Amino acid sequence: MESSPRLTVRGLLDEPLMAGARVVDREADLDRALTWVLPFGEIIGRFDDLDGVAVYMRPESLADSAHALSALAARGAAALVVDGAAPAGVSWPPGSVVIELDLPVGFAALNRLLAERSLMQEMHVMRYSAHVHSTLAGLLHRGAGLTLLVKEVSALAQHPAIALDARGQAVAFHGVDAGRADDISEILLEKLSAVTAADRHAHHDTRVLEEVVGGTHWTCTASTIRLGKRFEGWVVVLASGPSPGPHELAQHAVVTEQATAIIGSEMLRQRSVDEAEERARGDFVQALVHGSFTSQHDMQARAEYHDIDLTSTFAVFVAPGYGENPAGPGGDESGGLLRLARYAASVLPHPSVRSYVTVIGDVLVVVRSLRYRDPRDVELEIAEYADAVSQDLSRRRVRPVPVAHGAPAVGADQIRESYRQARVALGIGQRLGMSGSVAYRDLRGYGVLELVAETDRSRRFVGDVLGALEPGTDLYDTLSAYLAAGGNVNAAARELSVHRNTMLSKLDRISRAMAMDVRIPENQFTAWLAVRLELLDRLRTSVENEINYR
Repeated sequence: MESSPRLTVRGLLDEPLMAGARVVDREADLDRALTWVLPFGEIIGRFDDLDGVAVYMRPESLADSAHALSALAARGAAALVVDGAAPAGVSWPPGSVVIELDLPVGFAALNRLLAERSLMQEMHVMRYSAHVHSTLAGLLHRGAGLTLLVKEVSALAQHPAIALDARGQAVAFHGVDAGRADDISEILLEKLSAVTAADRHAHHDTRVLEEVVGGTHWTCTASTIRLGKRFEGWVVVLASGPSPGPHELAQHAVVTEQATAIIGSEMLRQRSVDEAEERARGDFVQALVHGSFTSQHDMQARAEYHDIDLTSTFAVFVAPGYGENPAGPGGDESGGLLRLARYAASVLPHPSVRSYVTVIGDVLVVVRSLRYRDPRDVELEIAEYADAVSQDLSRRRVRPVPVAHGAPAVGADQIRESYRQARVALGIGQRLGMSGSVAYRDLRGYGVLELVAETDRSRRFVGDVLGALEPGTDLYDTLSAYLAAGGNVNAAARELSVHRNTMLSKLDRISRAMAMDVRIPENQFTAWLAVRLELLDRLRTSVENEINYR
């Protein structure tokens, strides 16, 4: 950026129009920026900020103006320009820049001078901004990635540069190593996240921060990346050593502000590509758990494309999404559930373990390869991971979350059965209010009943016993709670938060609907068996519907 410094009081005094001018206080700060000049009569009685404004005064207006002069200084006026010699005995506010002109020049001439200089500066900034934008846009259109774009930002600013995503993670950097980039990102995140309107310059979300990282002083010029109303991150120029001058900081601000739209567009494009690849991988995982490939060759070809070794030993884990929108109001619910599945896959990472995720309905699915081969070690590895995922999801959803899993799958052919077992275990675990690791093998009684539940005779038995009671109704839930309490009326009433008399009244209605007294122990066992068979048949139907829908 060519040198074209912003006009200051010192620069104004160098103009031919100001020849012979005298500064009353030679110790005053002459490096204050000037952008405009206003007559004294126009601003007196107002209270707006006068930063960068020179106040033009005629000598005769100074009489009895001590209070007004103090007010102008308090409002931050850059300078007081007296068009001629000031009367003797005028009391100037401490620290004020007061200029007396040798020969009167008039307000119009002084106003024209500052206007021309300000316009020249604005034109220069606009030309440089257009140059920066054109350079970066050209790289973007030629397919340069984030790394090359940030490298060009660094070259334009002649200092290291870094791009941060919305979470404050460095996605690309140049001029600093990865460790230093992470250290700087961590320190900047908290302060950049707290940006307020008062901290922004010239209507841009740009801040200049002074930080010490690893014993090095850094001056960080950071501009916010916004695409529409969506926040995407920051572009930061890093200057090490002594603080840069005003002109250099202005240059850094132009570079980062022009880079935000370009780098933000590339970040959005890259995210779209990543999401498309993840959707394709998720579709493959769904086909894997449903066994819905057209042929063995089709499965093998798609697995090689997604770099999945189908000869590994896998465990299939499922967890409920609870039908809520974790993306927030107006957000993408499916995307929010997929993010939850990604979080689950990232739990207990290991270099030799690969995890593949998808969402089926409102169920999170993780297919994870296993490290161990000994059956006891495998069981411990699966249980440890399921418990860890349950704790992580429970913390994120602020409610207990069960994580179910079936038998280990040796090779791709067994993944479908492992998924089916996991879904059955999840349905049972949810019905029983379980949390943590829910293993299909631990529900041995249900495993035996599952073989019976798929028969027509079992369905007729369920229909004869339950009668008009439908799953999800109040009476059905009351019956389930009563059976879970072992026929204890008081315990069931406490579980349902109802009065004992209300509980007894509902049991009478249930008995009439089922045409048998459920308070008799033998009938309670019959009802318990019918409820479990109905649950297992419903879970089997749900899993089959998923496969048929695909």
